[in-house]
This record gives sequence, structure tokens and C-alpha cells, in this order.
Amino acid sequence: MRDYAKELKDRVEFIRETLKSSGCTGVVYGNSGGKDSALVGILCKKATDNVLGVIMPCQSKRNFGEDMEDGLKVAEKFDIETVTVDLSDVKAELCRSIETVGRITGAAGVNIAPRLRMTTLYTIAQSRSALVAGTGNRSEGYMGYFTKWGDGAYDFNPIADLTVTEIYEFLRFLDAPKEIIEKAPSAGLYDGQTDEQEMGISYAAIDRYLLNGEGEREEIERIEAAHKRSLHKLNPQIKYGE
Repeated sequence: MRDYAKELKDRVEFIRETLKSSGCTGVVYGNSGGKDSALVGILCKKATDNVLGVIMPCQSKRNFGEDMEDGLKVAEKFDIETVTVDLSDVKAELCRSIETVGRITGAAGVNIAPRLRMTTLYTIAQSRSALVAGTGNRSEGYMGYFTKWGDGAYDFNPIADLTVTEIYEFLRFLDAPKEIIEKAPSAGLYDGQTDEQEMGISYAAIDRYLLNGEGEREEIERIEAAHKRSLHKLNPQIKYGE
């Protein structure tokens, strides 16, 4: 297990140095009510008082229910300023406009919400002379379980090297609300969705492989196949001559 007292000190210093070198004065992040955004919000608040969490529900009932409630619990406990921007009507109008020229496939439609959230965060951040903090972890990053130009877009990410197992350990160290730690991880993209169900593998299996190089052959093959399929997300700007 990591030394989370040291991890806290080092990551807070990383955030402060990032802000100082950028010339920006604060941080904006998406408060989804999940484990990753909770940890990022807590770390950023310990680094600077100028932190804004943005809750961005988008059509899914869960976004307006437990996700919002849990996000507000973290914000209240750690004194993080929080606002809500409802993107439901924006998504509906965008879909109506796009559908005049062609059908929107299932995967493309699901990825609209994360991209609208990215646009929202950057608009707010630029207006506040702030940086956008990313909330993706190592486990999801390796699997490619994020949206290109959606939650995969950010100015800095203080938790990108942590597996889901380590995220939970860190949250327990910080005494985060139990609701965040106990509920099944979900991107909240649609009602009933969970991360592990969508990926077809457990975080425990992913982390066992990433941390120890161990796992059942079928699990390892699934993890590596997902990683190879998503390599384009890790280098999203392919330029001629490079």
C-alpha cells in the first residue's frame, strides 16, 4: 500500500506548482458524485481555496439523484464551492440538429454528454482564469474507458497514475463519505449503467494485472485487447510529418 500521507503532500504540491507555472489562479473540475472526482476535488481544495466543482446532469435520472446527492456530500464535507449546469436540453437540441443530416449511433450518442461537459468546464475555467482538472484513473486509462475530447480532456490530472484500488485506499485515508466508497462505479452515462458491466471485467482483475502482472489468461487477453483498441485515444492528435 502507498504512503498516503506522503501521496497527499506530494500531490498537493504538484497542483500548486502547476497553477503557479500556468499563471492561473484556480481550478475547475467536474463533480460527478463518483470516486475519482471526489478525490480530485479533495486534493485540489487542499492545494488552493479557489476550487469550483461543477455538477453537470445530462438526461440520466441517476445524474439528478444519487450522483448529485453524493457529489454535494463531498463538497459540503470538504468545503468545495459547487454549481450545477443542467445539460439535458443542450444535448437534446444538439441531437435534433445532428439528426437532420444522419442517424446518431448508440456509442456516438453516449459520448455526447462527456463532450458537452468538457466544453462546459473549459468555458467556465477560462472565464475564471482557472485550469481544468482531469478525473481519470490509471485503470480506466489503460482500458481506454474514457471519451476522447470528453473526460479525456484536461489541463492536469493529479490522480492519473492511481488504480481504482488505490483511489479507494486514498479516499478512506481522507475519510471521504462512505456513499462514494461503497457504491458501484458508474460514469452515469445512462440509467442502470455501471463501469464494470460495460467493460466486461472487474476493476479488481484490471488492478491485479496492472499492479502485479497477474490474472487469468482470459482476463489478461481482455485487458490487453481493450488497451490496443484504445491506443488512438492516448495520441489523439496525429499529425503529418511527426
